[in-house]
Amino acid sequence: MQIKTTQQGYIAWCEPSAATITSQDFSVDVWQTKNAVVGQSKGRYTTWFVKTDSSQTWVLRHYWRGGLVGKFNRDSYLYTGLKQTRAMAELVILETLYQEGFAVPRPIAAHVARSGLWYNADIIIEHVAGAKDLVAYLSQQPIDEQQWHALGQAIAKFHLRGVYHADLNAKNILLAHDKFYLIDFDRGELRQPNSSWQKANLERLLRSFNKEQSKLPDLAFSSQSWQQLLKGYRSLNPI
Repeated sequence: MQIKTTQQGYIAWCEPSAATITSQDFSVDVWQTKNAVVGQSKGRYTTWFVKTDSSQTWVLRHYWRGGLVGKFNRDSYLYTGLKQTRAMAELVILETLYQEGFAVPRPIAAHVARSGLWYNADIIIEHVAGAKDLVAYLSQQPIDEQQWHALGQAIAKFHLRGVYHADLNAKNILLAHDKFYLIDFDRGELRQPNSSWQKANLERLLRSFNKEQSKLPDLAFSSQSWQQLLKGYRSLNPI
């Protein structure tokens, strides 16, 4: 990973092709002027998919505040050091896990713009080709028991490494070519493995499946699906 100082703050990058990236490249407006925006994903806020000159597809995401605070302060965070910024912390986790062979998107770059005591930030990761989030996938077709088992094992491998995912939910799991990926490591941590936070992580995931199913009654998820996931998980991490 390399870091350079800009007039606004800092840019860090992991991907060699991003060495010439500028602060403006973290604005979707720049990509729109080049007709390089090829898609978007809408959650609380919009994430943009852009095509580079080298035909890579990148995912551009700005860090927005949620909850009550977000009504008054949309995207400013207190600056306490570059390593503590949301974008740099996520980039470091992604780069560590990607280099270790975990199923995460390849990290590209991060941008931190300072204004006095505050900063806002953006991150760019590589788009996982052919991927759908698990809610989108299960709304169209089921996955079999073997795949639920494999998903449980995939989550267990992250947990055994000490990967705490702050928002482990069904939409932050991608399925592409029979392989499961975890995305969105904002506020995630690498910590000492412990059954307490690991169980809480799984409970959060179950709540998200149930929540999505309450909105989409035809979602291909059942108690049997969850039991198969747990069976796979416990085959590697018997908490």
